[in-house]
Amino acid sequence: MVPVSRAPKEKDSVTRRSGSRGRTPSGKPNPIDVHVGSRVRLRRTLLGMSQEKLGEAIGLTFQQVQKYERGANRIGASRLFDLSRVLDVPVSFFFDDMSDEVSQQSPRLISGLAEEPEPFEADPMTKRETLELVRAYYRITDPQVRRRVFDLAKALANASDGMADKDKED
Repeated sequence: MVPVSRAPKEKDSVTRRSGSRGRTPSGKPNPIDVHVGSRVRLRRTLLGMSQEKLGEAIGLTFQQVQKYERGANRIGASRLFDLSRVLDVPVSFFFDDMSDEVSQQSPRLISGLAEEPEPFEADPMTKRETLELVRAYYRITDPQVRRRVFDLAKALANASDGMADKDKED
């Protein structure tokens, strides 16, 4: 029996080539995909829509929506278009407020760099806690009560800043 040498399957070479597509050299999701996903989460949360409802509206499972929102899965153009229609925003909304730092962290731009880029800190405006706080604030119907809550939050923040400054002096 003569051994037969087999060429690697074409699929294997394609998988190898595209396995890191869109990821940073460390294997982390593309910061641009993370930003777009956070904008999907922001808009969905502001609308009070669950991941399950959004998934149903665009033909996905809530797990797939979760992956989009984390930036673990990239969102294709047609899916982004569908999301913009369901979430009632222009496609450009998903790229709004993207910092220059994030846009410069695209793996295509950093692939030649020897060192890993600095990890970026998530925008506090996209955190669940912030969104829930804003939604709760606007559910307060009495304008005077809402103003007092606003003043209280500012006073607490100022007191916190003062404590931080005092800790630096010690």
